[in-house]
Amino acid sequence: MSGKIIIIVPLLITLAFVWLTIINPSVIDEYVEALFVDYRFKIRNLISPPPIPADVQLVLIDEPSIKEYGGWQWDRKLQAELVEKVFRYEPKAVALDIFYSDPKDPEYDRALADVFSRYKDRLVVALTFGVKEGKKFEGEIEDVLYDNAIRKIENQSFLNAYEAYKVFLPEEGPLTGPATYGHVVSPPDRDGKLRKESLYIKYGDEYFPSLALQAARIYKGLPLDSIKIIGGAGVELDGLFIPTDKFGRVDVNYIGKQGSITSIHASDVLSGRLPEGAFRDKVVFIGTSAIATFDTKITPFSAIMPGVEKNATVVSNIIKRNFITPAPDYVNVLVVIVVGILGLLMSIKQSAVRSFNWYVILTLSVMAANQFLFSFHGVRVNYIYPIYTLMTEGTFIISYRYFIEEKSARHVRKIFSSYVTERVVNELMKNPDMARLGGERRDITVLFSDIRGFTTFSEKHSPEEVVHMLNEYLAEMTDVIFRWEGTLDKFVGDEILAFWGAPMRQDNHAELALRCALNMSQELDDLQRKWQAEGKPVLNAGIGINSGEVIVGNIGAEGKKMDYTVIGDHVNLGARVEGLTKKYNTRILITEFTKNRIKDLVTSGAISHLSVKGLERVIVKGKEQPISIYEVKSLDHGSESTITEPEKDKIVRHREK
Repeated sequence: MSGKIIIIVPLLITLAFVWLTIINPSVIDEYVEALFVDYRFKIRNLISPPPIPADVQLVLIDEPSIKEYGGWQWDRKLQAELVEKVFRYEPKAVALDIFYSDPKDPEYDRALADVFSRYKDRLVVALTFGVKEGKKFEGEIEDVLYDNAIRKIENQSFLNAYEAYKVFLPEEGPLTGPATYGHVVSPPDRDGKLRKESLYIKYGDEYFPSLALQAARIYKGLPLDSIKIIGGAGVELDGLFIPTDKFGRVDVNYIGKQGSITSIHASDVLSGRLPEGAFRDKVVFIGTSAIATFDTKITPFSAIMPGVEKNATVVSNIIKRNFITPAPDYVNVLVVIVVGILGLLMSIKQSAVRSFNWYVILTLSVMAANQFLFSFHGVRVNYIYPIYTLMTEGTFIISYRYFIEEKSARHVRKIFSSYVTERVVNELMKNPDMARLGGERRDITVLFSDIRGFTTFSEKHSPEEVVHMLNEYLAEMTDVIFRWEGTLDKFVGDEILAFWGAPMRQDNHAELALRCALNMSQELDDLQRKWQAEGKPVLNAGIGINSGEVIVGNIGAEGKKMDYTVIGDHVNLGARVEGLTKKYNTRILITEFTKNRIKDLVTSGAISHLSVKGLERVIVKGKEQPISIYEVKSLDHGSESTITEPEKDKIVRHREK
């Protein structure tokens, strides 16, 4: 079941984030996802800052202008003069981002109304609406507004928009005459930052364009009928498609912090200090930026951007077709599915550390791809759900693998630390699949070693002396076995069983076992000389080696006593061959199965100064088929290695071990 959990849980995590991507709760979209939109803007401006728009300019009633022409609010005659003089510098369109809901001096209001009337086709004036959730317009739409309503609407069943219950038109007076208006209602996201522009707003049964949309239309020299709303998709302006969300909001592609768009002091316009044609063929936004005179907007780059600069930014986006386009819902869903499954596939057979590395690489790749699309193609693919999918899925898989691997590692160390070298134990802990803890068939080489006459020796010497010499002998032999990367199976009294080829696979297991046997023989010679010098009895031993397929694994009583060992006919044969070393009065005997595996090494000289001498073909106890046995001895250095075969017809049956 544990193998299924590592697949099922990540798939369920992926499905959960697919579902979240589909419903996209606004609390996540407007708090978390929106925050990462800000970071993407800032990173974009570090690696590929956008150019300053040349077609859009601001005329700002700022501190220098107020210092020269008096405090805000200026009388409307002076404002009318400002608009008039802006037009003298030959702009294509002018947007007046100032509200005129209250009547002032009638003479001055008439001067401003006259400007509105004369430049109606090139001037758009800001208009605000009252928007409150749950509150709808009741009554009749003012006649002056009808000329500004959007007439072309497609897919009305998918049409959504902010709905106003009130409009703040100039009160009855000179300014109530006809003018081109554009709304400036764009509520911020839940965190207070303004990231979207509402291209239209609903008032009664009509839809009215924003100040920026109207200014872009006028700049392009298009009639109001050129604006078409496509419900749930966007706004079309004479063939130019502006992508929006389902509420008619376009992502504002901010250029930078406040002051990114070129601005002119209003006082310089009024005083005629600009060169001729300073605004030729441009869109000019007139607004306020002096402290306490304007509505500040919090944007991804700034906490004090004037609203007029935000509106000018939207116009620049439209003119340059420089939009931030949200990826379609199906693309966002597909990205979550792909990264979820890819993360699972890349880590399914990996260790905890390798899984962690893969998830880090995949997460960074998704982040980089997302940023690349945003910075260089203006495509905003959902950021949170793919990243959270990888983080949640990765946390589960890495934690699961870590705890499972830790448990497995402890089990591996407990089982193998007495059998193999520390290096092998560490390798097995890194790659636990190399040692299946259940039984399996393996082609290996076994080595049996037994002290000759040990029973007689034990009877003639004290237990302390017996144990001391036995421990000395076994310690030396164990060091040699580990030196040649062997697995020490067990001690049975004075008998040693070791094997090669498990738990780690060793293609040269026969060679390693043979070299180990030769090394053991050398160490035994050294021990014999030492014992003789100390006046102790001299022990001798026989070594039998056999190669073949056996069963290797944990054998015993589950939860009580388990041993990692080998069983099978080839194990028994190795034991029988070791028993024959006494009969043939030799120290090392190997079978034909081992000989066949090391033959090429001997004949090629890879194993030098070695004699492999065929003795007889024997039938050992428990077998009916004869096998060839070979005596192995080291020759003097410089001698040529040799192999001889026993007489084929000479077969001897042995009944004893």
